[in-house]
Amino acid sequence: MTADRRIVLAATLLLTLAGCTSERPRVNFLFILADDLGVMDVGAFNPGTFYETPHLDSLAASGMRFTHAYAASPVCSPTRASILTGKHPARLHTTDWFGAPQPDTTSARWLDKPLLPAAYVDALPHDETTLAEVFREAGYRTFFAGKWHLGPVGSYPEDHGFEINKGGFERGGPSGGNHYFSPYGNPRLTDGPPGEHLPARLARETSEFILRTAEADEPFLAYLSFYSVHTPLMARADLEEKYDVRRRDAPEDSWGQEGDRRVRRVQNHAVYAGMVEAMDQAVGAVLTALETAGIEKNTVVIFMSDNGGLSTSEGHPTSNLPYRAGKGWLYEGGVREPMMVRWPQVTAPGSIAETPTISMDFYPTMLEMAGLPLRPSQHADGRSLVSVLRGSESDRGALFWHYPHYGNQGGSPASSMRRGNFKLIRFFEDDHVELYDLAADPGESHDLALSDPDRAAAMNDALTRWHQDVQAGFPTINPSPRPVLGGR
Repeated sequence: MTADRRIVLAATLLLTLAGCTSERPRVNFLFILADDLGVMDVGAFNPGTFYETPHLDSLAASGMRFTHAYAASPVCSPTRASILTGKHPARLHTTDWFGAPQPDTTSARWLDKPLLPAAYVDALPHDETTLAEVFREAGYRTFFAGKWHLGPVGSYPEDHGFEINKGGFERGGPSGGNHYFSPYGNPRLTDGPPGEHLPARLARETSEFILRTAEADEPFLAYLSFYSVHTPLMARADLEEKYDVRRRDAPEDSWGQEGDRRVRRVQNHAVYAGMVEAMDQAVGAVLTALETAGIEKNTVVIFMSDNGGLSTSEGHPTSNLPYRAGKGWLYEGGVREPMMVRWPQVTAPGSIAETPTISMDFYPTMLEMAGLPLRPSQHADGRSLVSVLRGSESDRGALFWHYPHYGNQGGSPASSMRRGNFKLIRFFEDDHVELYDLAADPGESHDLALSDPDRAAAMNDALTRWHQDVQAGFPTINPSPRPVLGGR
């Protein structure tokens, strides 16, 4: 072999090891989903937040931040199904959190309600082709860690396209064992050393998968789905102590009213703050794993939450102000989310997208990013955001929500839609509508339904047509509502 030939071979080897071959390397995906995290809980979206989220803030600074991003539902399971299928929960009839009571005239839960909530499908349908299945068919390694809450045994992550499942089963929170600390009592996650913290464990499992897969030079979809910051409210002792000290200089508790529920109006909950920061630290650990593996420039990172922050129930741990209400409600506080995307060499660092988007949009967006064929019949309700990520604002079209249930957090059965800056909500108990101009009134405090009746009527008609298109399910009249003795 000549010296020149040895030089050429050596150069080729170096280029290959550096990932610089003439064939463009396949992009990897790290999808991070938080649970119950409000848009105002993240510093990149609220510089005045009580909580510290430096790793999420850094991710936002290195990619694109979406300021009008929405979950498909104000509760978890429906949104999670929408991400994996590209279809609206109303179309799938997966409209409530899986495990919520089905309508039953004998249940004390509905005794004093004028309606019985709609029946719903309580497992991710097997005839849907999930994102994981598409990517696995395309030769990607697929990994899931954390909260699943999309069905019982037989409908776990491994039954819907994920090769590896660390911690995903039917429960909606870390309800077994010592909850957020080992032993976990989780049938899909082995216990760690006593006291091991769940967010850190999920980050370690994800990081180890990334490092192994990168070493094998295989493309991957890693789906890190935190249980944080869902109840029970439990924080590491060091972080709780940190925020207990900070709370001394924070505003005192302040409360408003939403329906029959109190709603928190300030952020000062030390335990919740510790949970937020621990999750942020776990995000940082996984982002570091990308850098350690040398693949951060070839990995799309997406961050999202599944519904709004919990402000009207179950400890009332956070405030979503200026947005109204929170988890379980169709007001902005229940569905507007902290969403950010880093697509190296495509999204401009620190860029902002004002295009309204919703959780079904991830499916076609990720397929297009990966150069895979779109599947319009599957992601029927999603729209690709690739042009937005490349820097062009676009009209995504109207957004719709359908929650025909009574939420644990106080919300009542309703549907809503956003078209342009205007949002209409129809409440099913009495069919009254509310209309808001989100540009002028993001807190939804000035109902325009009476002063702008033509717009309200047109949007209400459009909402009805959408119901018909997706064959939405509805509540029914409660045949024998009666007051609950002693009140609620």
